[in-house]
Amino acid sequence: MSVESIQKIGIIGAGQMGLGIAQVSALAGYDVHIMDNNPKQAAAAVDAIAQKMGRRVEKGKITQADLDAALPLMSAGTDMSVFGDADIVIEAATENEEIKKSILRELVPLLKPEAIIATNTSSISITRLAAQTDRPEQFVGMHFMNPVPAMELVEMIRGIATAPETFKTVSDLAVKMGKSPVAAEDFPAFIINRILMPMINEAIYTLYEGVGSVSAIDNAIKMGLHHPMGPLELADFIGLDTFLAVVNVLHEGLADSKYRPCPLLVKYVEAGWLGRKTGKGFYDYTQGGDPIPTR
Repeated sequence: MSVESIQKIGIIGAGQMGLGIAQVSALAGYDVHIMDNNPKQAAAAVDAIAQKMGRRVEKGKITQADLDAALPLMSAGTDMSVFGDADIVIEAATENEEIKKSILRELVPLLKPEAIIATNTSSISITRLAAQTDRPEQFVGMHFMNPVPAMELVEMIRGIATAPETFKTVSDLAVKMGKSPVAAEDFPAFIINRILMPMINEAIYTLYEGVGSVSAIDNAIKMGLHHPMGPLELADFIGLDTFLAVVNVLHEGLADSKYRPCPLLVKYVEAGWLGRKTGKGFYDYTQGGDPIPTR
């Protein structure tokens, strides 16, 4: 399948990443159907994207005409069977290998033979996920950055069985979505998270050991390295549960103690302090105004 033959894109997962991928897909002119097994999330998906696109119109990032053209191309629901005529399905479910494998096993009997499957995993082996399907040669990693509409990079990851044609087609699709694909090999956490996650984990260790407070660590990195967000602020944005899952993949997959997740991170996740999405992580977002450091 060439990129010219792609017309309909399926997306599994109506979370932050799935909605972002749906948004850039529709803006690129593709018919998009979003599937989520949570009825409330599925029902709210298109309206949520419309609101996000509205804010981008206000900022001059897209035009009102872009928004008006994209909205009718999107639909959402809880039924996976609508993917029967999809040319590519992008899995963007939670970063949990067993959940992803279960989704893939349910998905493959519904697809037409030529359909491609891509996964937005940020850390899990593409080869292992592809092995759950009937088409490992038509399976590829397509890791978008968060927030998807604003970030230009897409990591493209080949599994051991990924066909060159599949890799080229999906890389070309990323370009049509306005993204810049970068090839990565199928090692734990690929390129971005292989570098980023240990840095954030070390920032948490720096907090855990009392070297600096939350504010001191984040301000030092922002002012000293010109990062737009401090590492602890960024961890809250990613979600501490997602961050812990990726660090565990690195630690288990590479068997190197330097990737061991900080005990303080584990405690925050056990407490349900997962960052912005729960209102509290390394910062408390529930008071209104500027977030308040929790340590």
